Amino acid sequence: MVRFTSPRTSVDVTIGQDSPASRDLLSMLPLTLPVQDLAGREKISYLPRELQHAGTPGSDPEDGDLIYFTPWGNLGFYYDASGIGYSDDTLHLGTYEAAIEQLEVLEGEAVRVEVVR
Repeated sequence: MVRFTSPRTSVDVTIGQDSPASRDLLSMLPLTLPVQDLAGREKISYLPRELQHAGTPGSDPEDGDLIYFTPWGNLGFYYDASGIGYSDDTLHLGTYEAAIEQLEVLEGEAVRVEVVR
């Protein structure tokens, strides 16, 4: 499990399938990232470098998914994935259970990202 922690809240993500992208993300942790909103659909964060993702399948994102978007090199917490379909560029990393209010509290904060057992 990966925990995203700000001074006011935390969001736990259960990493899904074992893939090159998820392994590379885990290898980068711990780190601190800023979080921002994107288009009223997801909270995003840019990693310090692109993930090694060759061989990681694309996905059809759903609310509650943590994804990696390969063209921009960002993580995304989807909270409104309506109308977004399958893409080879959207890689599923894991799932989370958090209210939109928790995600909003992450926005604009320095968020610590680390593996927790």
